Amino acid sequence: MKLQITINGNAYAVDVEIVEDEESASEPGAVPRRTAHASGGSHPQSHGGAWDSEGKVCRSPLMGLVIKVYVTPGQAVEANELILVLEAMKMETNVTAPRAGTVKSVNVAPGGSVKLNQVLMELE
Repeated sequence: MKLQITINGNAYAVDVEIVEDEESASEPGAVPRRTAHASGGSHPQSHGGAWDSEGKVCRSPLMGLVIKVYVTPGQAVEANELILVLEAMKMETNVTAPRAGTVKSVNVAPGGSVKLNQVLMELE
């Protein structure tokens, strides 16, 4: 999964690999292990969210707050279009569309908190 983070005004593309299986993720008290590799500069293909392989369901890549939602159900979006912004620990994560499509549902609102892997939105 690729994320774009901004630190002190500098954008960085980050490749994040979630190293856990379904079974360990559901165990009470389990802490997911993650590795991240950063590369300098912005990355136009960065999607920020954890999209499924078909680019239909977006799950939160982090636990945090919804800062801004730019889309509504029924709205057409283009590939790489900014659809929402999440914040965690004073860092913002832009979530962009992985492909062109129509927004099927938006399951979050500005000011709301999100959990790791919570469904944020769906595309048709």
